Amino acid sequence: MANYLSIAQIIVATSVAYIWIFRYDVIIKEFKDFGLSDLIRTFVGASKISLSTLLIVGIWYPSLIPIPSILMGLFMLAAQYFHFKIKNPFIKHLPSLIFLILCIFIALVSMKII
Repeated sequence: MANYLSIAQIIVATSVAYIWIFRYDVIIKEFKDFGLSDLIRTFVGASKISLSTLLIVGIWYPSLIPIPSILMGLFMLAAQYFHFKIKNPFIKHLPSLIFLILCIFIALVSMKII
């Protein structure tokens, strides 16, 4: 199970960091579509990159995993809300939905619930 946990952490952390660092133009458009301010976008971006870093560090320090995975999951839940709010097609919901499921898995396994 530890291998699956590490793989899930790497997938979530690298994907989120990649999107927020290298695909920032897409993020800018989405946040405008959502009607959110630049300040909120900056806060969310800095938070997600920090949480991604903690998920990677959590591979070596497992006690760090639960909180970042829960917080990242809350960000993904918020993304789902905003995608529904502006009535995006399901394909736009899919990435954050997959990451939400992975964050739930990471949190449950790291807290030894499953």
